[in-house]
Amino acid sequence: MEFLGTTQTATYCGPKKPCGGSVLPSVASGPTVQECYQPYYLPGYRYLNAWRPSLFYKVANAQTCLDEGATCRSALRPPTILPAVRSALFCRYSPQDWDQSNRLQLCGAEASRLWAGRMTGDSMRLMQDKDQLTRQMQEGTCRNLGQRLSDIGFWKSELNYELERLLNENHSLDAIKRRLECAAEELRCPLQVALECLYQREKRIGIDLVHDNVEKNLIREVDMIKCCQEQMRKLAQRIDIQMRDNRDAQHALERDLEDKNSAEFIDEKCLNLRNTSDCISFFHGVEKIDGTISVPETWAKFSNDNIRHSQNMRANSIRLREEAQNLFDVLADQLWRQFTNTNLAFNARIAEETDVKNKLQTQLAKTLQEIFQTENTIMLLERSIMAKECPLKVAQTRLECRTRRPNVELCRDSPQFKLVNEVFTIDDTLQTLKLRLRETRDTLQLLVMTKCRLEHELAIKANTLCIDKEKCMAMRKTFPSTPCMGICP
Repeated sequence: MEFLGTTQTATYCGPKKPCGGSVLPSVASGPTVQECYQPYYLPGYRYLNAWRPSLFYKVANAQTCLDEGATCRSALRPPTILPAVRSALFCRYSPQDWDQSNRLQLCGAEASRLWAGRMTGDSMRLMQDKDQLTRQMQEGTCRNLGQRLSDIGFWKSELNYELERLLNENHSLDAIKRRLECAAEELRCPLQVALECLYQREKRIGIDLVHDNVEKNLIREVDMIKCCQEQMRKLAQRIDIQMRDNRDAQHALERDLEDKNSAEFIDEKCLNLRNTSDCISFFHGVEKIDGTISVPETWAKFSNDNIRHSQNMRANSIRLREEAQNLFDVLADQLWRQFTNTNLAFNARIAEETDVKNKLQTQLAKTLQEIFQTENTIMLLERSIMAKECPLKVAQTRLECRTRRPNVELCRDSPQFKLVNEVFTIDDTLQTLKLRLRETRDTLQLLVMTKCRLEHELAIKANTLCIDKEKCMAMRKTFPSTPCMGICP
């Protein structure tokens, strides 16, 4: 039974070579040594040639030469004794060869042992050094992974903080956008009120259909409301564009944060790997593959750029929100002042119309009173005229009767003069009374026409007052109703 890893005894093979006389064959022409056993190699070790001691070859060569000499001599002469006895009696080595061989064996063994001892010590030191180097490198890798995890954790916290602030800013910006849209939509009601006031005031009649301060303020109010709506819609469009930019920055942060989470998971898994872990394996050539696309500087710069971009987007959003708030304040102030000016114009116009209406009513009352008095005067004049007819008849009858006096009795005496004077006076009085009656009737007609005009004007003023006071001002009690802008009358 042979030990694994050693060689067996060599065998000789090959044809015999003739040799003449007692000349011994040269040692150099020895037989070929052939291995009949294949060495067994332990797994994990490199291929090494089987080791054989040099003394083995010397012994083999010596034996071969002796055998060949005996063969040659036996061929020249017949043996006198048996070959086996002759071989046993033949002396192959001298004592000096034997001593020298032993010394060589001892020296070789000692040298081999010393060399093996040095090799073992060097191997142990090499293994210790390599083990220490491997541990140090593994510990350094663990420290680097830990530092890398710390860096990833830092940037993750920064990204989370920035993402949270960006989300809050997006929420605030969306609220201000909805507030702008709501305010622009709610301004439709005040605009409708102003347009309805203009439409109602077109129903004024006659001289009251004037382009007064109320109408000017209403037109200015309509133009201002439309301008406010346009400004708020434009700002809402700018905010919508900014919100899209904010969403792009948010997606960049979320994508970066997701990559950081994946990298943190992988690095934590790598950090937790040990030499006794079950999931470790050989991946030959993986160290030659460089799939990296960044260095620590560009890696940190990428996240820093994402954060800076998000900060810029937040700054733009804050400016837009401040602009929207300022726009709310300015527009609210302008609308409130215009609303107040329009209401003041309405109140002034209503006061003027009320004053004119009161004056017209006073004049109408006086006209009616004058008409009543004129009618009474006409009645008295008619009675006076009728009362003067009888005295005229008496006077004329007397004169007619005195014209029938005979002859010289037709005297122009004092009664005759008095009667004639009385007739002329009564007749002149009747003419004067009749003229005054006609004038009084004309005055009455004029008063009646004046009364009709006053009543018509009063109807116009009543219609205007109803439009301005009851219709327009009733609609403007809650104007402008824009709670999104913070305006309340």
